Amino acid sequence: MRVVCVIPARGGSKGISRKNLALVGGRPLVVRAVHAALAAPRVDAVVVSTDDAEIATVASAAGARVVIRPDELSGDTASSESALLHTLDEVGGDPEVTVMVQCTSPFIDPADLDAAVGLVLDGAADSVFSGLETHEFQWCSAGADGVTGVGHDPARRPRRQDRAAHFRETGAFYVMRTDGLRAHRHRFFGRIDVRPVPTAHAIEVDEPADLELVRAIAVVADRVEPIDVDAVVTDFDGVHTDDRAFVDQDGRESVAVSRGDGMGVALLRRAGVPLLILSTEVNPVVAARARKLGVPVLHGVEDKATVLRKWLADEGLDPARVAYVGNDVNDLGCLAMVGWPVAVPGSHPDVLSAARVTLTRPGGAGAVRELCERVLAAREA
Repeated sequence: MRVVCVIPARGGSKGISRKNLALVGGRPLVVRAVHAALAAPRVDAVVVSTDDAEIATVASAAGARVVIRPDELSGDTASSESALLHTLDEVGGDPEVTVMVQCTSPFIDPADLDAAVGLVLDGAADSVFSGLETHEFQWCSAGADGVTGVGHDPARRPRRQDRAAHFRETGAFYVMRTDGLRAHRHRFFGRIDVRPVPTAHAIEVDEPADLELVRAIAVVADRVEPIDVDAVVTDFDGVHTDDRAFVDQDGRESVAVSRGDGMGVALLRRAGVPLLILSTEVNPVVAARARKLGVPVLHGVEDKATVLRKWLADEGLDPARVAYVGNDVNDLGCLAMVGWPVAVPGSHPDVLSAARVTLTRPGGAGAVRELCERVLAAREA
């Protein structure tokens, strides 16, 4: 192996409890890091260094090899380099290049990571880090004298285009020659270069506010991907409808649905993909819509997760190969059960956090059609 990627992922965290397992776009941060590294063509192996059994299980399921880190290298004062060197010792047979990817950067583009590896493999650099190009004016404290300019004369303010770019280290990834890491026991040595990354990929998760920010960004930053599943289960209100009900003077309720959703369901049925509507709503309008679509329905259900678990078992379906789309807190149990938890725009924040995918079309206005199209796209790929 010429290139080995190490992902340090301790179980402890002061700023955010169990941070490396926090969900962003429906995937734990450690899983997002593993997937990004595995997708970089020049990376030959991905190893997660952890002291935590749950992180080890999750990382292994995502496709990484796991090395258990000893307690003396797992505290707050332990350096990342110590984890890298321990992992290399455990793996054996030093690679030419060692990569470190950090879970706290959820939007790593595998192409950027691969390009950084290429700089080191080609001999253009000994150490490369991810950086955000900036032309900002920076200042630092001068104690009793207030603040002073960093890298610029406050009395002379050149135009942005006349200033040399600075790079802010993003913390997303570091690439280095392994022999240099061994010799210096640090990630920076020899000829150091930077791989510029876009602003949206430069966010680090350190505080709870950062986590909320990246969860919001994930809705638009994560690439649209086909949904490769064997079955689809949907909530009704807020998914097939816009979550509103019309009530006449006699108390009769009606809802608005999308004809485009009906065509999407028809195409899915034609492809032989099972679809189930699962709803807590007792109104017969749910069953009426299901009959119109020609799909089975279970409604008036209090415990949706228990009912879904039984349906999956009865149908002989692997939950990892099933998509469930919902919009509110009573869907969380179902979303946690399947491999493809899906949300519609405007869902409850907890649902958006749990979702692997957030659709672009709202409930009642094409959400089901979009879901069906993405399932069919996976079958055509």
